[in-house]
Amino acid sequence: MRAAAYTGDGVVSVTEVTPVEPRPDEVVIDVAFVGVCGTDLHIIHGSMDARVSRPLVFGHEMSGTIRQLGSAVTGWSVGDKVTVMPLDWDGTCPACRNGNQHICQNLDFIGIDSPGALQQTWTVPASTLVPLPASLSLRTAALIEPVAVAVHDVRRSELRAGDRAVIIGGGPIGVLIASVARQAGAEVAVLELDPARRELIERLGFVTVDPSALDATAWVEEWTGGAGADVVFEVSGAAAAVRSATGLARVRGTIVIVAIHPTPREIDLQRVFWRELRLLGARVYQRIDFERAIELLDSDAIDVEAVITSVYPLPDVTSALAELKSGKALKVLIDVQADA
Repeated sequence: MRAAAYTGDGVVSVTEVTPVEPRPDEVVIDVAFVGVCGTDLHIIHGSMDARVSRPLVFGHEMSGTIRQLGSAVTGWSVGDKVTVMPLDWDGTCPACRNGNQHICQNLDFIGIDSPGALQQTWTVPASTLVPLPASLSLRTAALIEPVAVAVHDVRRSELRAGDRAVIIGGGPIGVLIASVARQAGAEVAVLELDPARRELIERLGFVTVDPSALDATAWVEEWTGGAGADVVFEVSGAAAAVRSATGLARVRGTIVIVAIHPTPREIDLQRVFWRELRLLGARVYQRIDFERAIELLDSDAIDVEAVITSVYPLPDVTSALAELKSGKALKVLIDVQADA
């Protein structure tokens, strides 16, 4: 069968690999669609070489159908439509014992720490499966994982209806956070440098601001009547964005760090102290977030066609990654079973 693997030095190769037979507690999935994301770009750029084993079949945003059940698996049937919550925790570390299994101290993030979904069949623990409603297409279902990220970020912020939220960075996750926050009843503004992305975000009905063209802090103050934003989501991963975030939040406002920052960043702790700001990290998701993501997608609360920029067959995975890297796309999908 075909698979796409990162082999090092920025190289991704499509090769033939041997399917993995399931252990008793595992299932084999016929993978339908896989979304590629910023984390995948971090992998192929070598930023995670100290963590990943190579060659690595990557990919963790997916949809598919069950092909084969391990001998001990119950509650599932061949042909069931599923997605995978790609977290495999040990259940024994302090984080797990305190109920925070999703950020297990020894977490296996499947698709990074172990083989991922960019292969025609994928063998995973049955415990990671999440069922899909019959009404949800497999193409749309490939968005569940990134929507779950956004749901988790918004839930972690404790955002309420009527709040004003600022999203710094209008990439795929920024747009999804904006969409989820709007569904929760918030007014949303997105700070984004790229004019093409701003145009797309405005078509989705959001207010956008170009922080290179005006003073974003002054704009947010005016937008909020001098108060500042109730919640600020830092999604860009830029050092300048972290420095500016504290200036955007109201007294006792919340700043949520969503982006992966590969190096330590400066932050205005005097402002954190002076306004009694709350600074939160938000990483991955829990099953409740996957379930809510499915509800949002199944009810058409997310504009899927606006979010999905392109779909490529698996042999063209390098073109898909190049489009994502260009910054012009939102969500790029791989049709794993399609030929070039």
